[in-house]
Amino acid sequence: MSLSLMLVAACSVGPKPIAYGDAGCHYCKMTIVDKQHAAQMVTKKGKVFNFDATECMLNHLKEIDQEIVKLMLTNDYNAPGKLIAVTEATFLISKAIPSPMGEYLTAFATKDEARAVLEKHGDGELFTWQQLKQRFK
Repeated sequence: MSLSLMLVAACSVGPKPIAYGDAGCHYCKMTIVDKQHAAQMVTKKGKVFNFDATECMLNHLKEIDQEIVKLMLTNDYNAPGKLIAVTEATFLISKAIPSPMGEYLTAFATKDEARAVLEKHGDGELFTWQQLKQRFK
């Protein structure tokens, strides 16, 4: 592989696997162990920030220039360890599903999956990413 190709590959801007049990949350510094609630932000320069919960990422967004952000991802509750784009996720706030930072915030890959969990527990409220950002403003 040529040197220029290796440099491009090494500097790719995209998600990186979260080292559950070893990685620390960029915001609250807790060790990330929950594969159903973690989140990740990637800057336009390729720097990766891991969070133990989506609410930590939301709180971090208040402290930075959001223009630097390329990707924001969250774990899919129904596929532990799988990261999905926050803009495509449906979020549920329900006292029936605790999250690491106590906001009871959980992400689902589809609105139907989120609605099914909401109906199963009979408690909570659904949000899009934009609605969630407004709530955490």
